[in-house]
Amino acid sequence: MARHGDGRGWYGKVVGAALGVTLFAVGASMWTAQADAVSAPSSKATAPATRSSGVKAVAVAIAHASDRGARGVNITIDDGPDPVWTPQMLDVLREYGVKATFCMVGTQAQAHPDLVKKVVAAGHRLCDHTVSHDTAMDKKSHAYQSQQILDAERMITEASGGVRPMYYRAPGGAFTPYSRTLAASRGMRPLGWNVDTKDFERPGTDAIVATVERELPNGPTLLFHDAGGDRSQTVEALRRILPQLKEQGCSFGFPVR
Repeated sequence: MARHGDGRGWYGKVVGAALGVTLFAVGASMWTAQADAVSAPSSKATAPATRSSGVKAVAVAIAHASDRGARGVNITIDDGPDPVWTPQMLDVLREYGVKATFCMVGTQAQAHPDLVKKVVAAGHRLCDHTVSHDTAMDKKSHAYQSQQILDAERMITEASGGVRPMYYRAPGGAFTPYSRTLAASRGMRPLGWNVDTKDFERPGTDAIVATVERELPNGPTLLFHDAGGDRSQTVEALRRILPQLKEQGCSFGFPVR
């Protein structure tokens, strides 16, 4: 979940939130620089997490780009799994053939291992979102940060039946050099976002869609939530956003590793 009180107020409810061709043309040009460093899509680039006893270190830099290149879009979903909303989001993603990255809280994964396994079985990727979602963890000791990251990694891996998280997203973006280095050493690429939909504030489906429309030129990684309250607006927003993005020629992928 993004931090609250960042000073950006909500725009009024937007009527008719169709995503225009012009927006995506602009978005594509703004993503070109970051896409230059991304190789052409391959089966490996879009494969789900796999079971492995080995841990290979990954880049420490916070990932934002998509492995699908300049027209790629990454759907990321935070704070679950949740027994009410995660299944509904899985249904929408399956309906439109979209894969997403689920950033899971350790205690939630531990409480709902069946849902973690369903996420993996559907071809989505896992992300470590710490044990307790402490948005002030960047102010805490290294020992605390380590406990939050490593215990969540263990909880998620156990709940999934052996599939490790491929990314680490700090709650509220509370990264530190230490936490990024630790996560990367465990094979979890630090994961940021470009578009904060603010869906956790429940501003209305139209507003969520409008935020994606307005901010998509900032980059390809979109932030949604499947826990922490009523997420019916998010489900409906995804139901509108996914086919609209497809119609505009966007390709759904995963954050770069």
